[in-house]
Amino acid sequence: MSEFEKGNGKYNVVVIGGGSAGLITAAATSGLGGRVALIERHKMGGDCLNYGCVPSKALISSARAVDAMRKGEKWGLPRTEPEFDFLEVFNSMRKRRARIEPNDSKERFESLGVDVFLGDAAFLSPQEVQVGGMVLKARNFVIAAGCSAALPPIPGLTDVKHFTNETIFDELHEKPGNLAVIGGGPIGVELSQTFHRLGVDVTIVEFAPQILLREDPDVVQFIKKQFEDEGIRILDGAETKRIAAQNGRIRFDISRKTANNGDGENVQLDVDAVLVAAGRRPNINGLNLEAAGVAYTNNGITVNDYLQTSQPHIYAAGDIVGPYQFTHMADYHARIVVRNILIPLVKSKVDYSAVPWCTYTDPEIARVGLNEADAKARNIEYDLFDELLANVDRAIVEGDDSGFVKVLTDKGSDRILGVTLVAPHAGDLLHEFVLAMQYRIGLGKIAATIHAYPTFAEIARKAGDKYNRSRLTPFTQKLFKWLYRRAII
Repeated sequence: MSEFEKGNGKYNVVVIGGGSAGLITAAATSGLGGRVALIERHKMGGDCLNYGCVPSKALISSARAVDAMRKGEKWGLPRTEPEFDFLEVFNSMRKRRARIEPNDSKERFESLGVDVFLGDAAFLSPQEVQVGGMVLKARNFVIAAGCSAALPPIPGLTDVKHFTNETIFDELHEKPGNLAVIGGGPIGVELSQTFHRLGVDVTIVEFAPQILLREDPDVVQFIKKQFEDEGIRILDGAETKRIAAQNGRIRFDISRKTANNGDGENVQLDVDAVLVAAGRRPNINGLNLEAAGVAYTNNGITVNDYLQTSQPHIYAAGDIVGPYQFTHMADYHARIVVRNILIPLVKSKVDYSAVPWCTYTDPEIARVGLNEADAKARNIEYDLFDELLANVDRAIVEGDDSGFVKVLTDKGSDRILGVTLVAPHAGDLLHEFVLAMQYRIGLGKIAATIHAYPTFAEIARKAGDKYNRSRLTPFTQKLFKWLYRRAII
């Protein structure tokens, strides 16, 4: 039997998890000539393909089209109440997802030279991992097992039918009249707006004082007003005391803190369906990390700046590491890991100074670096340059001029500390700022860069223009005035 037959001998790398981090690690290692095995316990493609980015953005695009039809008068068109089949929208989402699935399939990765094993992985020792009846040995291991939806400890929740992002895209078989969304984070707010635009009465139940807890209060108020204007009900500062099935529906008993009533209020909410979007938990159970000597906490696997675990030859990447549970961060982690395994004498460190993220509401919320709340919490002095989207000509002619940008710079300079964009296409517009932060290009240089007219991207130049105008002190204004006068004498 050949040493290089599938499962035999020693691999350069064994990867646990077939999500974004695991797939990129496996493909890159194989492409560079390494012998690699990939273990996936459920579905290739992981959370992003099956339960996250891909299906949610497909639904969001359908909901946006429905909303545009309802608002036709913005473009001189008649207002139309669209006719559509709710379940056919879901079928369309699944068809679009199916077009991407082959890229992450077992067959494709085997064609790339990766040995793919389907089953649960469990360490037997720091050098061995078991999957099914096979024991795989490797010089290096990469744990990229991801995270799963967490259920909050609400009495009665597990006794009623509920969905998470891992089930709602494939197991919702009829349109609910009313939907309660537990959790006002990115997943909760994105799907709340989507379901509402698809004709479902939606209520967000958020325990924290505000939805989107990591965003600045003015950003949250902007989005909250947008949601409430659309008809989405938001119960923030709301503690769900109990959930129970009642008369064919699901009843929430809620105690809510209110700004105007120190004693709060009790709210009863009856709905047809429940979506839980209240956080994520790392997929640690079953890996037998103790046998491998790999340290972890309830928040995930502990790694150093090189993404090494407490066992230097075992790396971890993606959501199971954090602190940012994004597909693009899993991609970034994987590239760091591949480099560090291949060239261990010159290791690369992770750099989180310019991490972009986007919440795909309408309008989108995109962030990189610090926001005002972060800067204040860290006692960092900053200058703020903001600009309304209503001052951007392309936004006006498109009929999408609701939003703004906030740019924080180091006090007294144009070095960008962070940017928040609330706008259509904010996730795309953000990357000019991400690049600038990564390579220390100041806000003044952005203002000096030619931007095509008319584009939404002009909002970046306009923010830069505000920075330049801030440098015009009374002295420089007098100096320029003197120079102009002198030029015409």
